Amino acid sequence: MSITQQTWPVLDMSCASCAVSVESMLRAQPGVSAAAVNYAAATVQITYDTAITNGLQLKQVIQGIGYDVLVPEQAQQTPPEVLHLIKYRQLQRKTILSVVLAVPLIVIGMFFMNMPYGGYITWALATPVIIMGGGQFFKNALNQARHWRANMDTLVAVSTGVAYVFSVFNTLFPAFWHSRGQHAHTYFEAAGVIIAFILLGKLLEEKAKGNATAAIRKLMSLQPKQVTLVMPDGAHRQVPIESLQPGQQILVKPGEKIAIDGKVFSGGSYVDESMLTGEPAAVAKKEGDSVFAGTLNQKGSLQVTTEQAGAGTVLAHIIALVQHAQGSKAPVQKLVDKIAGVFVPVVMGLAVLSGMVWVLSGVDNAVTQGLLATVTVLIIACPCALGLATPTAIIAGVGRAAQAGILIKDAESLQLAAGINAVVLDKTGTLTQGRPVVTNSWWASEKDKEWLPVLYALEQQSEHPLAEAVATWAAQPAPLPVQQFQSFPGRGVCAIVAGKQWYAGNTELLQQYHIAVPEAIATKATEWQALAQTVIYFAGATHALAVIAIADEVKPGSAKAVAQLQQQGIEVYMLTGDNAATAQAVANQTGITHYKAGVMPGEKAAFVQQLKQQGRVVAMAGDGINDSAALAAAHVSIAMGKGSDISMEVAGITIVSSDLTRIPMAIRLSARTSRTIRQNLLWAFIYNVIGIPVAAGVLYPVNGFLLNPMIAGAAMALSSVSVVLNSLRNTRTGF
Repeated sequence: MSITQQTWPVLDMSCASCAVSVESMLRAQPGVSAAAVNYAAATVQITYDTAITNGLQLKQVIQGIGYDVLVPEQAQQTPPEVLHLIKYRQLQRKTILSVVLAVPLIVIGMFFMNMPYGGYITWALATPVIIMGGGQFFKNALNQARHWRANMDTLVAVSTGVAYVFSVFNTLFPAFWHSRGQHAHTYFEAAGVIIAFILLGKLLEEKAKGNATAAIRKLMSLQPKQVTLVMPDGAHRQVPIESLQPGQQILVKPGEKIAIDGKVFSGGSYVDESMLTGEPAAVAKKEGDSVFAGTLNQKGSLQVTTEQAGAGTVLAHIIALVQHAQGSKAPVQKLVDKIAGVFVPVVMGLAVLSGMVWVLSGVDNAVTQGLLATVTVLIIACPCALGLATPTAIIAGVGRAAQAGILIKDAESLQLAAGINAVVLDKTGTLTQGRPVVTNSWWASEKDKEWLPVLYALEQQSEHPLAEAVATWAAQPAPLPVQQFQSFPGRGVCAIVAGKQWYAGNTELLQQYHIAVPEAIATKATEWQALAQTVIYFAGATHALAVIAIADEVKPGSAKAVAQLQQQGIEVYMLTGDNAATAQAVANQTGITHYKAGVMPGEKAAFVQQLKQQGRVVAMAGDGINDSAALAAAHVSIAMGKGSDISMEVAGITIVSSDLTRIPMAIRLSARTSRTIRQNLLWAFIYNVIGIPVAAGVLYPVNGFLLNPMIAGAAMALSSVSVVLNSLRNTRTGF
């Protein structure tokens, strides 16, 4: 027995029930122990025994029901993302064609149907829409019928197909109805408009799904393909990362990304580890310190001994966490597709039954009335209102959100956000600005401020990120000449400027050179340190002249956003890789009572999973690569727009301005949109519950009323218009 778990791209799924079909067929195959289809990501996570079956055999099974998968055994010349783009372009062309032809169809069908050759003109306009635009619906419906299944494609195909064929017959043979005292109505516009609307909805859905794998690709791009290997004789050679073995040494030059996990053998530098920890300050690295793949070496050269490469690195583990979280999400089971599985055969059965009842009734023109009743039922039950109920609300909601700087990637995130009762926030870049800045300064005297250009000259020479913050704050038109500059890692710098000795650093540096700190400066430094701010002293040869406070400031709207979330009954949690003192200071400033410090990426994702297991609907908000696994694990993932591209690719919602107050706003919008969807669906179902029996002729024995197919078409159009207007009405007001 050889059990393997793999993730395969799935092609040609058109709705959530398609995902169910693929999943159930795979689970039924010998050797397959588990299969979970993620419709949003268009992938299937499958576990199977390679001794019993293989990818090619399972691929044939899926092809047999009208779908396809890309399996490892079959070398693909075209990557999945390229295939998706090709299919998206095809759908885009079909949608544009259908919409362009649907507009004159509506105009002619509503206002100019009695014009000469009106039926033939609408026939000519509707035919390309049915064949080119709607061909996929008919193909999918046929594949479903072969396995005794039905979905939205079935209802679309049957209703539009019957309306089209019925209209063609009436256009070619109007005398058949005229001789029986009936008018030969056509319904080309109904068939064409339905196809156009549904294709438009699918196009928007595919656009959102297209980015599902982009986050993984960007994470993978963080790891260099080539490294500089240090040979035993000291020579350097470029080799592929795959050839590295533990114990080998590589050279990491300034500005290069580190390709492996290992320990510094020689050299010193500052390394930007924000992709791992989310913290803005670069970390000093010296001999014996650990470094990680995907992090960025800044100014110094490092010789690193390899410990882990490829799949064993921390970066690879983050990638695996994101893949698992995306693949393990339950398939998107849209309510409409669930009901369609029952609704479609019921409607078709009722249509046939109503026709048979009329034929057997013995009334005048029983066959004619039976055929009209069958067609009328199928037309009035056409899924236009049902199909538009969700997408129109989503389109209106997403558009309204975009105006407020909230970008929503998919309908699932917008709908799920209404039920959020726990929000997990990253600290750096989410609650805070994400970069160290000077927040305060205190000088021993006003006269001492004249030495600010000296401080600028000192800090400009330093490689330390905190020194950069001071240099930015103290910026001068031109730096003074610096002599005998010395850097003391972890303590500070000193140099001779304008013929005098100067120092900039922490208390350890001052103590080393026996520099006195005036009481006022020491008191102010202690006060700022209690607020978890870093302090740097500026001193002359004998005593300190100033103290500067540096911190990653809390964003102006963070406390307000937290308060709004708490007022909505939502628990707010803060997770950070920073130290406990800083975490407590930020929590106090923002009003957060639940927080954890020193949290690594995998622990963030685990915490989100823990909340989910408690029955919470969890939203995760973050801006760094280190947040991507937790973002993918949450029910609703929210990225700050000024953060990493990867976090934005993983997230379902992006706050463009990085203003946290947009999060409670997005939740309120989600609640309103969800309410709109329920209203639309309720109207669509009430419409069908009333309309189908009336179309079948249930009122005929009572008052002799028979629903004309033309009126049925108008009722179907009215139901669609009401759904659209309701969606627009509910998003015009503020939120």
